[in-house]
Amino acid sequence: MTLSFDLTTEGARDALRARAAPEKPSLIGLTRAELAEALVASGTVPERQAKMRAQQLWHWMYVRGVSDFAGMFNISKDLRAELDKHFTVARPEIVEEQISSDGTRKWLFRFPPRGAGRPVEIETVYIPEEGRGTLCISSQVGCTLTCSFCHTGTQKLVRNLTAEEILAQLLTARDRLGDFPDRDTPDGAIVPAEGRKVSNIVMMGMGEPLYNFEAVKKALLIASDGDGLSLSKRRITLSTSGVVPEIFRTGEEIGVMLAISLHATNDDLRDLLVPINKKYPLKELIAACRAYPGLSNARRITFEYVMLKDVNDSIEDAKGLIKLLKGIPAKINLIPFNPWPGTNYQCSDWETIEKFADYINNAGYASPIRTPRGRDILAACGQLKSESERMRKVDRLALEAMMIAGHGEA
Repeated sequence: MTLSFDLTTEGARDALRARAAPEKPSLIGLTRAELAEALVASGTVPERQAKMRAQQLWHWMYVRGVSDFAGMFNISKDLRAELDKHFTVARPEIVEEQISSDGTRKWLFRFPPRGAGRPVEIETVYIPEEGRGTLCISSQVGCTLTCSFCHTGTQKLVRNLTAEEILAQLLTARDRLGDFPDRDTPDGAIVPAEGRKVSNIVMMGMGEPLYNFEAVKKALLIASDGDGLSLSKRRITLSTSGVVPEIFRTGEEIGVMLAISLHATNDDLRDLLVPINKKYPLKELIAACRAYPGLSNARRITFEYVMLKDVNDSIEDAKGLIKLLKGIPAKINLIPFNPWPGTNYQCSDWETIEKFADYINNAGYASPIRTPRGRDILAACGQLKSESERMRKVDRLALEAMMIAGHGEA
């Protein structure tokens, strides 16, 4: 339905001004240099203080987890008021939080509109395990890859997430789990008994991270900064479906662990399951893996392989997998297929999965079978999907016309 607005009433004019007014920019997701530059450009602090103030803010945002300037107690009250006037460090809206019977948590986050778009929603999942807790982070709203077995792939791409929005998932999860210093764990939270609640992060949520390379790079470098969130790069894994040109850059510029969403050992089948294979076939993908910076037995590549009944689960497929990966330091994660409404695929029988795993193990590769988590809340691998969608052209044009009509109103 086309949007229409009556601009003759005072109420409509007020609503117009409110919509046209820009949101306060967030300081989350800025590098230290960008943070200092923003403080000076806004007139909040003089240039001679910028570096020091940027470091103070960095500590409060990423070490203490403060989401309101009022809680930054070693900054003067007047400066806190100035910061609040120009910027925000607030968290996104949590639309829904679901807790699985196995302790897995799924959050539906809503981010404000950018430009003439609508607010967008993404999903983030936390998986508590013995001795560690893993946060599965999204990089895009929707996905462009349309992998045939993946629920997320049935939702069209709306837009990339910003570095701020990627980091906000981590910060909010740590808030909700009481994982910042002096924060109490909320009632009902199921978390590891010892250590940090979020000890590992995986870029395996909604979207293809390497189609949003710059924002993902920026967010992960901040997440792994030793003076802030301080996550080890050995505990950060980026999963790609095979965007070959960006794989080397990932190792060279970000330096995190790599996972490949593989799922097939020949081009014909992978073209069907993972359509990006038509653009970057297996020969190119495997060559990029062999050239990954830092690759060694201590820094193995993880190959993800979803087990689909009568599709890719035969011993012949296992033999093909061993042949394909020969000489690459690798771990092979076998993922029992997680069903979702409308899918035509079925999960391989458990006996078939175990035989497949035994063959891989006997060939010298670690091949753990991933325990399905959060299936009852659609939080398992390949099940994430939000209801966000791109604003229709007619609605976007109407909103832009409204904003232009109200520009300059006193």
